[in-house]
Amino acid sequence: MPKPTEDKFLKAYDMANKTEQKFAPDVLLYFYAYYKRATQTNGFYITPTDEGDLRSAFKINALVQVKNLSKHEARLKYIELVEDHIGEIVE
Repeated sequence: MPKPTEDKFLKAYDMANKTEQKFAPDVLLYFYAYYKRATQTNGFYITPTDEGDLRSAFKINALVQVKNLSKHEARLKYIELVEDHIGEIVE
């Protein structure tokens, strides 16, 4: 059985995945970085993109900014981000 934070995190991820809202690039980078940090197993890996090096650089920078968060802290930050930008997570 998932822990309460993990369950709420999964619901937050589901909400973020299903939203049709458009977000500023910096908010999208926070969604990305918090999610990656909350779910990483062995460091982080950036998938190469066709958008070029600039996009990858922004992703790497976002990940570096959250590298000192624990997985639990990253889940809480992700939940907070969803609630701030999408809506309350119904438990």
